[in-house]
Amino acid sequence: MSSNTPDDRLDPRLLGMIGVILLGGLLGILNSTMAAVATATLATTFEASLSTIGWTSTGFLLAVTATIPFTTWAVDRVGGKRLWLAGLLIFLAGSLGAGLAWNVGSLIAFRVLQGFGAGLLDPLVLILLARAAGPRRAGRVMGLMGVVLSLGPVLGPIVGGAVLAGLSWRWMFLLTVPFGLVALLLAIRALPADEERGTSPARLDVIGLALLGPGFAAVVLALSQAGEQGAFAAWQVLIPLAAGVVLLAGYGLRRRTEPLIDLRLFANRGFSASVAIMGLSGLVLFATLFALPLYYQHVHGYGVLAAGLLMAPVGLGGAVAMPLAGRLSDRIGARGLATAGAIVVLLSLPVLTRVGTDTPEIWPALAAFTTGLGSGCFSAPTMGSLYRTLPPAMVAQGSSVLYMLNQLGAALGVALVTLIVQGAADTITGVHGVFWFAFGLIVVVLACIPLLPGKPAATPAVPDEEPARIS
Repeated sequence: MSSNTPDDRLDPRLLGMIGVILLGGLLGILNSTMAAVATATLATTFEASLSTIGWTSTGFLLAVTATIPFTTWAVDRVGGKRLWLAGLLIFLAGSLGAGLAWNVGSLIAFRVLQGFGAGLLDPLVLILLARAAGPRRAGRVMGLMGVVLSLGPVLGPIVGGAVLAGLSWRWMFLLTVPFGLVALLLAIRALPADEERGTSPARLDVIGLALLGPGFAAVVLALSQAGEQGAFAAWQVLIPLAAGVVLLAGYGLRRRTEPLIDLRLFANRGFSASVAIMGLSGLVLFATLFALPLYYQHVHGYGVLAAGLLMAPVGLGGAVAMPLAGRLSDRIGARGLATAGAIVVLLSLPVLTRVGTDTPEIWPALAAFTTGLGSGCFSAPTMGSLYRTLPPAMVAQGSSVLYMLNQLGAALGVALVTLIVQGAADTITGVHGVFWFAFGLIVVVLACIPLLPGKPAATPAVPDEEPARIS
């Protein structure tokens, strides 16, 4: 009997839809990471300080974070396809404006506009994919999503470095426009029409939106400032951190029948374990993506492009493992795969704590590749299991929580890594400290894995239906 049963394959129309969604999601990830390598170039071009230019990235990140809760509500009010197309248009307008910016203020403003577009697109990637796949195929579809999550942060610095080496900085933003237009045209054709609902979705909780979005953005700003200031005790950190805590506490204390994000989601043990693991995964990923280029540039003397290429094995490992692990998790569950992946990472990270000035590049590259492999083996099954714990009506909220905590983990990772490196006697000692820190985080991941849902319930093999309407 052939193993290629209807239950094991994805319909070609669904695959086309997945490809279009992932293309749009990749644009935002690439653009945000490309801009990070151009800080020095932009500071020289606009005769501005590095801290001022830093707001081109910080403003983008804050706009993304603040928009995510709105996306949670709007996807059911506006419709998934309409919101996706609107997000792409906003993102493309911001990209074109950033590429044509005439001073640092206009560049920051257009980057914020890009961030609003990305704040619509990024959580929508998870929402639309989860709704199209359904619980039965959540693992394999999240595995495909994982390829973008693995390669995007790695490809961004490589592409950014290549553009800066041969073209004007403006092309980092302008090159997004033709690819975005292609993604827009494909989305118009490939995404199913929005479903007309018989009942009106809940009215927008304006007060909740004013508390939740800015609250998360303030905490992310505080963490970003901690990395920039090199301390958590600086006023630039404490003021936004206090504001964020007050706003989030205000949201948590409110009682509303239909909140933007229902905090009772966290009463589900499987959901809480899934988002905790993915948040820690974001911490480990960004710690690795921060420390490895630092090692290659400061210890071996490589430039931005060469360091980016040497960092690529992390993303390649994840891109190889995630589709396979996600597919397997739909059959055997997440726990075994996630445990094996975490153990692979635990065996790989000590190699990176031993690198030095005389270490051949092949060893950190191999350790980075196996770290990516192991991370992929626990990330994709964890994402898949998250969507198997949620009823369809809660997919949008669950996706937003996952994405916001992942953003928070990334910002916290960069801040903590900066403090570790700055507090070390030298660069090598700092890099070693970063990877021991990552090792400790993976130990926590390993402790959370038993809380994930068990093996998925068996479902009868039925022919794939037409991709569900997006709503």
